[in-house]
Amino acid sequence: MGYSARNIVSILKTVYIAVSCYLIVLFWSGCSMSQANIKLPYYNTPDFTPVFISQPKEIVEKIDHTISGFSLEDQDGKTITHQDIEGKIHVANFIFTRCISICPTLTKHMKKIQEAFAHQPDVVLLSYSVTPWMDSVAQLKKYADRNHIDGSQWHLLTGDKGEIYQLARRSYFAEEDLGFTRDSTEFLHTEHVILVDKNKRIRG
Repeated sequence: MGYSARNIVSILKTVYIAVSCYLIVLFWSGCSMSQANIKLPYYNTPDFTPVFISQPKEIVEKIDHTISGFSLEDQDGKTITHQDIEGKIHVANFIFTRCISICPTLTKHMKKIQEAFAHQPDVVLLSYSVTPWMDSVAQLKKYADRNHIDGSQWHLLTGDKGEIYQLARRSYFAEEDLGFTRDSTEFLHTEHVILVDKNKRIRG
């Protein structure tokens, strides 16, 4: 693990603030989606260099990276695909239920995000299992029940290992540029939490 628990708490607080600011701008300021989109930077490459946009028309011109399609099962045995996050803000992380190091801390703070935005149907949380061969639907359900996770808003996802690892490294840049230099079978364990906007573009 490259981060201490204190670092992780700081990261999660930053994500919480980013989501909060995004929602405040979007839902309560009265501005358009295009105006809201330009308040936070975009991340278009795995080195996570922020790209600041001043005009909505620049988004299409400069930001071509989006989260790719997927089809996985959640803790209730429901198939969740990229279509389920269409037009929604989502926060994603990568955990496994048998983890006793950083995952409980990640889950604890993701839960705070869930509680804060419980009445916002346009906000979704996705926790991808990095050990899907062990994290069956039944195992994820036990984990969800133990952590009081609301399955209507927060999906714990399992499925094909290759698909999850590809999503993590190539779509979410979960390991930043390191993911592009690693063998696809190498174990994935990242502390990063990713904020994605309604157009599937990474914002933090």
